[in-house]
Order: sequence, then C-alpha cells, then structure tokens
Amino acid sequence: MVVVAFSSCKKEYITQASPNQTILFNVPSTAWVLSTDGKSYYAIISTPEIDGYFNDNGGVLTYLSFTTGVYEQIPEVYNGVSYSYTHNQGSVVLYAQSFDGTTPIKPANTILKLLLLSSSQ
Repeated sequence: MVVVAFSSCKKEYITQASPNQTILFNVPSTAWVLSTDGKSYYAIISTPEIDGYFNDNGGVLTYLSFTTGVYEQIPEVYNGVSYSYTHNQGSVVLYAQSFDGTTPIKPANTILKLLLLSSSQ
C-alpha cells in the first residue's frame, strides 16, 4: 500500500506599511573632520528618517559617487581610501582612512546615496 501526500504551496505577498526610501546627499570635503587620534576622517550626515524604530528594525545601505552616475557601495576602498559607515538614530556616520593605516587622506566632494529599507517584525 502506498500513501501519497500532497502539500499545497501558497504564495504570500507582504505589503509594507512604509516604502523604502532613496536619499541623495552632497558631502563636501569640508564636511570631513579629522578624528582625535589623527588616523581617519569622519562625516556625520543628519538623517531624521532614521528614528528609533527604523534604527532597530530597518536597514541602511550606503553608496558614494566619485564619478557622475557611478555609485560604489560602502564598505569600499577607492583611490587608496577605505570607506565604512555606522548608523544610529538620526544620523549616518561615514569614515575614511588610508587603506594601509598610514597618513589619512581627506575625501574630496562626493555624493552619498542612502537606501533606507523598511522592515516589519
């Protein structure tokens, strides 16, 4: 006797309450500040879109544009500079240091593209 069991597949769509956002920022070279240890630069980008709930439940992707129309996703090493970032409620902090840890290189004017990805629990 052979018993055959079939399970049905159900496709489910989840509609998010708030959509994802893309935000562009001009980051001039004057926005970069030398760290207290003198080894890197940082720039604080005000992002009120990152509230407490989003900070805990959403996602942040960052890209820098050094050439018009071309975006490099962070973390990235570009022209000898290693870029990284952190985010917290109300801001994204960009970091730039030389790839080999020697004399820091101050970044030039650039465009920052933030992708804020909403998620629900």
